[in-house]
Amino acid sequence: MQKLLITGGAGFIGSHCIQFFLKKYPHYHIVNLDKLTYAARISFALQERPNYHFVAGDVTNFLLVSELFQTFNFDGVIHFAAESHVDRSIVDPLLFMKTNVEGTGVLLHAAYRHWFQAPGQPQHPNHRFVYISTDEVYGALDAHHRPCIETDTLAPSNPYSASKAAGECLVQGYAHTYGLYTVITRSTNNYGPHQYPEKLIPMILENALQGQSIALHGDGSSIRDWLHVEDHCRAIDCVLHKGQSGQVYNIGANEARTNLEITSMICHMLDDLRPLSDRSYTSFIRFIADRIGQDRRYALDCRKIQATLGWVPCTTLQEGLEQLVRGQIGED
Repeated sequence: MQKLLITGGAGFIGSHCIQFFLKKYPHYHIVNLDKLTYAARISFALQERPNYHFVAGDVTNFLLVSELFQTFNFDGVIHFAAESHVDRSIVDPLLFMKTNVEGTGVLLHAAYRHWFQAPGQPQHPNHRFVYISTDEVYGALDAHHRPCIETDTLAPSNPYSASKAAGECLVQGYAHTYGLYTVITRSTNNYGPHQYPEKLIPMILENALQGQSIALHGDGSSIRDWLHVEDHCRAIDCVLHKGQSGQVYNIGANEARTNLEITSMICHMLDDLRPLSDRSYTSFIRFIADRIGQDRRYALDCRKIQATLGWVPCTTLQEGLEQLVRGQIGED
C-alpha cells in the first residue's frame, strides 16, 4: 500500500485514521475525498502536507471518483464516507440511502474499472478495498443473547443501519462477481477527541460544562460498547494490511455500559476535576421519550480479529474518558 484513497476523511474517525497513517507511514500518499458536511473537521481537511491531498467532493459523483483513480492510481481504499447519525436517518432516510448505498456503489465500480479494466494496464495486483461498517447492522439484542459473530444474519432496524447493511451487500457482491479484494469491518461506538457533539459522549461533556440538560432517551438503559478511536485506527491498519479478502471483522473493546452509566461516569469525573459549588453534574440528567426504533443493546464477539490479526484494544474506557474530560477542561 503506497497510495490510499480515504473517503470521509474529514469526519471524526476518518480524520483520526489519516493522522494515524501519516504518522506511521510517512512514505504513503493519502487522498482525502470529503464533501465537508456539518460534522467535518474543516481545518484538518485543509491542512497542507507533501503526502496528503484533500479533494472536496461527493462520493456519489462517479466522474470525480473515476478521475481520482486515474490521477493517483490508488493501491487501496478505506471507505468511511457515510451519514451516520440514527436520529437524522429517521428524519431524512433518503439522504442516507443516497450517500451510504449509492456512494458505496459508485466507489466500488470506479475501483473495479480502474483495477481491472483500465486500457493498456494489467490487473492491479495489490489493490485493497476496506468498507467501514457498524455493529448496528446486526440489530438489537436482548439482555441474554450472546455477542454477535461475523457470520450472524444481519437484522438492521433503522434507516442508518439498513443503509450500511446494503452497502455491505454491494461490497460482497463486487468481491464475488469481479474478484475485488474487499474487507468489511463492523465497529462498536467510537469516542475520542474532536467528535461532533450530536454523539452521546461529546454531548454529555459539552452540556454538563455549559450547565445545560443532558437528555437521555427512555430510562438510559440502552447498552453500547465503547471503543477509543485510536484503537479503531490501529484495527483498520491491521485489516488493511493483513485482512483476508472477503472477510468481515468485528472491532470492539468489551467496554459495554448503559447510556446512564456512561453519563454518570463523565459527571463524576467532572465533579472531581471541576466541581460545582452547589450540586453534582448528575443533576443535569433528564430523561426524554425513546426515539423511534430504539435498539436496547448491541454486543460484538471480537475474537476473530484478535486471533487472526493480533489486534487488541489498548485504551480502557476509564482511561479514555479521563483523557477526554481533562482535554476538554484544558481547552476551556
